[in-house]
Amino acid sequence: MGPLEDPVAEGSRIAESAAREGIPLRLVGGVAVAVQCPSSRRPPLRRGYADVDLAVRGSAGRDAIALLESLGYEPNREFNTLHGHRRLLFWDEANRRQVDVFVDEANLCHRIDFRRRLELVPRTLSLADLTVLKLQVVETNDKDYLDLCAIFADHDLSEDEGGVNSAYIAALAAADWGLWRTLGMVAERTARFARGLPDFEAAGRVADRLERLRGELDTVPKTRGWKLRSRIGDRKRWYELPEEVR
Repeated sequence: MGPLEDPVAEGSRIAESAAREGIPLRLVGGVAVAVQCPSSRRPPLRRGYADVDLAVRGSAGRDAIALLESLGYEPNREFNTLHGHRRLLFWDEANRRQVDVFVDEANLCHRIDFRRRLELVPRTLSLADLTVLKLQVVETNDKDYLDLCAIFADHDLSEDEGGVNSAYIAALAAADWGLWRTLGMVAERTARFARGLPDFEAAGRVADRLERLRGELDTVPKTRGWKLRSRIGDRKRWYELPEEVR
């Protein structure tokens, strides 16, 4: 059987196949949020998904390639040869859909290393990691906001991976002023988006949880490197603008 038409069902098929084979491969991005958050499947947070995104440990890259080929995906051989140590691309011809695989880390607006956290929960990265990957997008769009609203509508802050592990997120921000700046900025934008979203009954809950997260980001003790970079502030750009990879 080839790739399924529904991206969420297809993402689950890939994740379950990886689990059976013992491959450390996890869903990330919007499809991962849809798997973890029931609110994403109904209005006003329901949205479409264009691609399936994954994360894998570098040591399992070859196993991930073999798995995806067996599931009906065509590898982008030129790209994977050049960039496979950090990213892999595959194509689903039947559904005209791309699969993007991050290897060991995501280098987008900020570098997020997930090697030690890849297998904390089944099928997807943890809720905290999914949150960080969404909050680190400087040029946020409505799809990002909807995904973040779904996460915080369905899951509270926590001290472990049973919810959104805010202590982990705060620790990341405490060591990186630029990441701290972006996470807080996008959290504030998302709370504003939630309050303005028509017929969103969980808006207050989402905004409250985001405000509490921002509070933790602000009060966690900062590293010396964070304090040195904070002196420069916004005078120097603190993020990258990732290029679309196709």
